[in-house]
Amino acid sequence: MTTDIDSLAVTVVVAMQGRWVATAESVTGGQLGATITAIPGASKIYRGGVISYATDLKASLLGVSTSLLAEGGAVQAQVALEMATGVAEKLNAEFGLAVTGVAGPDSQDGHLPGTVFVACVQRDESGSVIDSVVDELHLFPETDDPTDARAQVREETVAAALELLLTFL
Repeated sequence: MTTDIDSLAVTVVVAMQGRWVATAESVTGGQLGATITAIPGASKIYRGGVISYATDLKASLLGVSTSLLAEGGAVQAQVALEMATGVAEKLNAEFGLAVTGVAGPDSQDGHLPGTVFVACVQRDESGSVIDSVVDELHLFPETDDPTDARAQVREETVAAALELLLTFL
């Protein structure tokens, strides 16, 4: 984990005070939640997370549309948005933050490694979504080593998710 990501996580924990965030992760496999919870004070802002690495878990745990997943796979903007909405609802958080994509080395659902969708939703006191954003990323690791490339995609995805959450605060 880089110092930049550590700094982003500290900024998120400080800025979130009094509000709750929950994470739904696929491509990062828990790295987003681990990054947040590594910061002292995270227990005051982090409700928890769901690591839905397998496609079917996105539907069963987070409520992502099974027809959406069947038609286009897990690497789609709408999937990320439904993951963020689902985790915010299931974990009763004001913000839901989700990531889905392809870390590599192989393509998935017709998408090249480095294709990632990051979504954030904000809910009001009644639980209604009042704001949402999905960003599509095309990350190009600066290495030919498949292991290093995966790590870079995952790290850049965590940074992008934290940055997206900060735009809501």
